Parts: sequence; structure tokens; C-alpha cells
Amino acid sequence: MNNKKRILFLCTSNSCRSQMAEGIVRHFYNDQFEAYSAGSKVTPVHPLAIKVMNEIGIDISKQRSKLVSEFFGQEFDYVITLCGGYAKNSCPVFFGKAKHELHWDFIDPAEAKGNQEEILAVFRSVRDEIKNKIAELVRQLK
Repeated sequence: MNNKKRILFLCTSNSCRSQMAEGIVRHFYNDQFEAYSAGSKVTPVHPLAIKVMNEIGIDISKQRSKLVSEFFGQEFDYVITLCGGYAKNSCPVFFGKAKHELHWDFIDPAEAKGNQEEILAVFRSVRDEIKNKIAELVRQLK
């Protein structure tokens, strides 16, 4: 019997934040969770999200952007939105069954401005914040 908890990460475009969260959970916590991600619109996985995840040994290049509607009718232990107050009008809503719904506020690194290094710094910062927040959740569940 599969005792893994099912977790769905949601953000607007399913190109950065939720993709990174899915990759982090699959890499570090695959023994505890089945991780998925989706958004309110489909956008290719951002190349800089792929790059900064590769920097920490996680390959998300094979992940694909999905609409939240792909998961309607499914049940999850956790549904976590990653856009929170930063995208009040377009953060997706999950209409399936979720035992726990969490809302985490992270800026959208795809909207970062500046030169390549400044933008990469934003992607790295968001990646690390998400990684830390997931680690905190896992610690709380133990």
C-alpha cells in the first residue's frame, strides 16, 4: 500500500515556483510524497528555473506545465498555492478534495527585472525560499 502523501503545488503559470517546488519534493522527499504542480494557465517551464534547479542537482527539464483542471476530481493531502498575495487575481483555485490547503507567498521570478545576473539571483532566492519552506513543512509533519 502506498503511504505517500499527495501534494499539489499551484501558481499562476506553472512555469517557475510550482515547478521548482515539485522538483524539490520529488528529489528530497520522494519517499514521503507524490508531488504534482499546475497553474491557471499553461506556460513552458522557464529556462532559468531549469538552470537554478540544475545548480542544486535537480533536473526539472522533463517536467511539463499543466492546467489545474487536469487534477479536478482527484484527492490530495496538501494543496499549496505559491503565489498568494502576489497574484490575487490569477492564482489558481483547486476544486477537488484537499485535506489541507496552504498559501505561501513567493514573488514570481519570471517577472524579475535587471541584467541576467540580477534575474538569476531572484530565481535562486525564490528557489531557496521554497526549498526551506518545504523542509519546514516536512519537519512539522514528523
